[in-house]
Amino acid sequence: MLVSKILETKPEGGVISVKPNSTVGDATKVLSDKRIGTLVVSTDGDTLEGILSERDIVRALGVAGPSCLDQKVHELMTAKIITCEPTEQADSVLAKMTEGRFRHMPVMVDGKMVGLISIGDAVKARLAELSMEKDALQGMIMGH
Repeated sequence: MLVSKILETKPEGGVISVKPNSTVGDATKVLSDKRIGTLVVSTDGDTLEGILSERDIVRALGVAGPSCLDQKVHELMTAKIITCEPTEQADSVLAKMTEGRFRHMPVMVDGKMVGLISIGDAVKARLAELSMEKDALQGMIMGH
């Protein structure tokens, strides 16, 4: 399944972003309120500058304690981001996420972010593909 098809299944509302100069405490509130695990860091909402995840915050809490909530997002965010394009296959994206040990990947077109997919999205797409393949093989075996 193509990444573009995965994006079609996601709810409307776009990618939730936070500005790099926001505090980590403010970002944590957005994560909690929206019940999500990752925020895209972007000054303008389109340009990808980084990603701030729950894991980034937990690591900072472990090192600095609650004072990390006063830090700026750009101080904790992951700036080196692996991205994908809508034309990539779900299994390729899943492999990149597994190898890189990250759970969210921005989808880019011509340098502009058009969506964000999670490892859960990629797994769900792959399971749907495998189910269709199984059904097709069963149909061939049964003569349907």
